[in-house]
Amino acid sequence: MNVNYRTIEEKDNFLIAELIRNVFHEFKIAKTGTVYDDPTTDNLYELFETPNSKYWIGEINGEMVGGCGIFPTNGLPVGCGELVKQYLSSNSRGKGIGKELINKSINSAKDLGYKQLYLESFLELENAVGLYIKFGFRYINTPLGKSGHNACTIWMIKDL
Repeated sequence: MNVNYRTIEEKDNFLIAELIRNVFHEFKIAKTGTVYDDPTTDNLYELFETPNSKYWIGEINGEMVGGCGIFPTNGLPVGCGELVKQYLSSNSRGKGIGKELINKSINSAKDLGYKQLYLESFLELENAVGLYIKFGFRYINTPLGKSGHNACTIWMIKDL
C-alpha cells in the first residue's frame, strides 16, 4: 500500500467535501449544526489559507482517502487550536492512515506554536474518539470556541 501525505490543494475541495459528507451519511449524523452543512466544507483549501492553520490529505495510489487539520477557531483560549475535519473513507480505516494524519496535524500544531488542541466529535464516531484518547485527548464537559457546530456531543482537549 502506497500512502502519500500532503497538504490540501485547491483541486481537493470537491473530493474532500464529498468524502466528509459520505462519512456523515454512513454514521447517520448528517445534521444541521455540523461540518455536514457548514458552507466552508466545500472550500477547505481556501479555509486553510487562514494563518495558523494546516490541512493534511492522505492518498493511496493517488486516490484521496482522508484528511485532518489544525485551525485557529474563534473563541478558543489563547494558545489553543482545534483539530478539525478528521475523516477517512470507509475502505481506508484500520490501516494507520488516520493515526498518521492526526500525528501530522499535532506536529503542525506544535510548529505553529499551539500549546493545546481542542476537538469536537460524536458518540457515533467511537473508533475516532478511541484514537483521540490514545493520542492523549481527554473529555471536557462543555464546548469551547465558536465553531458553529452546536450538534456535536463530545468535546476533548489535549496539552501539547
